[in-house]
Amino acid sequence: MDKFKKLSRFKAKKSSNTNGSVVDYQAKLAEQGLTREQVIATERKLAKFANTMDSLVRVPFTKQGIGADAALSTIPLAGDVAGLILTSYAFILGRQLGVPADKMTPAVRLALIDMVVGIVPGIGTLLDIFIRPSRKTLGIVHEHLHQEYGITETMHMDRPFLHQSLEDKQQGRFGAFWRNSIVAWLYLHIPDILGLIVIVFVGWGIWTAISWLVGLFGQSTGFG
Repeated sequence: MDKFKKLSRFKAKKSSNTNGSVVDYQAKLAEQGLTREQVIATERKLAKFANTMDSLVRVPFTKQGIGADAALSTIPLAGDVAGLILTSYAFILGRQLGVPADKMTPAVRLALIDMVVGIVPGIGTLLDIFIRPSRKTLGIVHEHLHQEYGITETMHMDRPFLHQSLEDKQQGRFGAFWRNSIVAWLYLHIPDILGLIVIVFVGWGIWTAISWLVGLFGQSTGFG
């Protein structure tokens, strides 16, 4: 009987703590004048911007790529300054979500480094691919949202453009079809699948060209 009472008290305490956490998240959202839906929508907006700036074209099934920031850095000085000004938009969105200024400092510092390094012709453009202040900002913001608001979903930030499109389709006439987990996954990974197909075809083309050249060399020299 005593064991049963202890177990009951433990479950009640655990339930109370869980409910308390939910109430805390809601209270913190209310303090900022935000709803969970607004937070996710704003973070998705930030993710769209980060992808455009730092990984518009990326390696399939990874987050590594190049974006507008690297392209701007090819324009000496003016392009790097423009990149810094545009990146400040990411900081503004972060502040709208209640992220403290001191938490944003590492991203701001990285943006300044990105501008200074970008001035160096050639090398600066190459390093811009790896110095990605907008994605750094996105990471800081998401960590804050996780800690403060209990938001753990990541798909809206990993595939922001397609996620928005998929959400619209799920609310449309054929919503049940688009809500299917397999269909949704395939739709969200269309760029990766297409990129993989392109890589396979390019690899096949290179192999075919090399084989042809080797054959041609063998026929012309008698070593074939």
